[in-house]
Amino acid sequence: GPGQAEMYAGLQELGVANGEDLKETLTNCTEPLKAIEQFQTENGVLLPSLQYALPFLDLHGTPRLEFHQSVFDELREKLLERVSAIALEGKVEERYKKLEDLLEKSFSLVKMPSIQPVVMCVMKHLPKVPEKKLKLVMADKDLYKACAVEVKRQIWQDNQALFGDEVSPLLKQYILEKENILFSNDISFLQNFFSPSPKTRRQGEVVQKLTQMIGKNVKLYDMVLQFLRTLFLRTRNVHYCTLRAELLMSLHDLEISEICTVDPCHKFTWCLDACIREKFVDNKRARELQGFLDGVKKGQEQVLGDLSMILCDPFAINTLALSTIRHLQDLVGQDTLPRESPDLLLLLRMLSLGQGAWDMIDSQVFKEPKMEAELITRFLPLLMSFVVDDHTFTVDQKLPSEEKGPIPYPSTIPEAFTKFLQENRIACEIGLYYILHITKQRNKNAFLRLLPALVETFSDLAFSDIFLHLLTGNLTLLSDEFALEEFCTSLFDGFFLTACSRKENVHRHVLRLLLHLHHKVAPAKLESLQKALEPTKQSGEAVKELHNQLSEKLELRKPSPAEVTEAPSMELPLPTVPTPASR
Repeated sequence: GPGQAEMYAGLQELGVANGEDLKETLTNCTEPLKAIEQFQTENGVLLPSLQYALPFLDLHGTPRLEFHQSVFDELREKLLERVSAIALEGKVEERYKKLEDLLEKSFSLVKMPSIQPVVMCVMKHLPKVPEKKLKLVMADKDLYKACAVEVKRQIWQDNQALFGDEVSPLLKQYILEKENILFSNDISFLQNFFSPSPKTRRQGEVVQKLTQMIGKNVKLYDMVLQFLRTLFLRTRNVHYCTLRAELLMSLHDLEISEICTVDPCHKFTWCLDACIREKFVDNKRARELQGFLDGVKKGQEQVLGDLSMILCDPFAINTLALSTIRHLQDLVGQDTLPRESPDLLLLLRMLSLGQGAWDMIDSQVFKEPKMEAELITRFLPLLMSFVVDDHTFTVDQKLPSEEKGPIPYPSTIPEAFTKFLQENRIACEIGLYYILHITKQRNKNAFLRLLPALVETFSDLAFSDIFLHLLTGNLTLLSDEFALEEFCTSLFDGFFLTACSRKENVHRHVLRLLLHLHHKVAPAKLESLQKALEPTKQSGEAVKELHNQLSEKLELRKPSPAEVTEAPSMELPLPTVPTPASR
């Protein structure tokens, strides 16, 4: 077929006879057998000793093709070894000259499956494949596919669109993987989105593939960063910020100094990475991070855009917020005000830089966001007063009560707290982490007191996937409270159901939680929740699927009709026996 002809066309250029030549010889000759013998002699393997060996192989029924093939395979292996050796020996210019000559001779045969590996191997070892050859490879889908990544890098660095096509599916896959973890049906306070260490995360398939595609090529690294910035701007999806940090640290793990030394965020990211590993910013590292921020020179402010993206990574925000809550508790014990703690102020500075990433990259105005004084003078002292309320209540409970009766837990929230959560992004982030903190401590009173403040928050942060993922995990620690009408009404009617109809993700998170804890919820409440959470016409597949799973579980819990009829008649006074909660 035409494919064959094209494949072997290169042989003629090299003065090697091919099938077409044999056909021509046979068409124009009088004695075909003699012609074939002559063709075999002229084009066979030219070794005197073979003259006698070949007829011997014929006697054993070994086809000539098989013999030539094995000789060929043997030679090809030797040639591949030789090419790899040439790439390492002698003076740089000389070795590349040899390889270029070899490429020039062999490239016309690149379509022959048997020769292709050799041509590919030569190109792989050339740091600069001639432009013309790259263009030919690029124009041919199969050749492009067969290329080593070393050759593809040379093609990509001058073809951003082509490189974008290769990277794009990987970025989609990465975002999907993150969302699958956030919506996973396994709910636990021990294992959550933030559990894997940075080192483990960098072993992920997408980060490894991108690292491999970039190699040591700064131009490709810059392109990937440009893609990530653009996508972050377009979608506001913070997982792109995580990937930005993971990619840099993956190259750091491989000690690719060609890239690490030119990325101005390298040392900052490395230091922050250690904090994320410990889930805490200690004093020594705090000084180091502050040094980097204070060291941004006039005329280099653009680096703040990159640093803010590194700090906007949810893993960084999580570490900064947890550290902030820990600092506030320490300050209560030391009777110190937030404004007197330089470490706390640095955490807030980094939080606001991270939270301001999108605006900074969007506006291209590279300066640190101004910290609002009220955050430090009013909001944080308010949070500290909640910590004090808890201490006081706990101590009161332990005192012998004289006639005064039990002291109720404070149930109102200062209006200022609610207002801060609605209007100030940093206050909202810290407030949400404080609520996660008290839930993890199984502090039901404090949780129910602050929950109403979550219905309206800055940019709906209380309904964001990361917060709801963490909250549902921590709520498993309060699972026994789900039997109580009052607790369920506050949590479901007062919080979750206020947003279910307008936010699909909230609908999903509530269903996840109920799938996990349905056996703890009072049957009447469960039934009304099942109705309230029915999918609507607009609901996506995930919601429908979760609701089906929940309905199936509840079907299994219903007593069978036989049991119902045999129940003893209610006239008899029955002893009340608490029933164990059935799973």
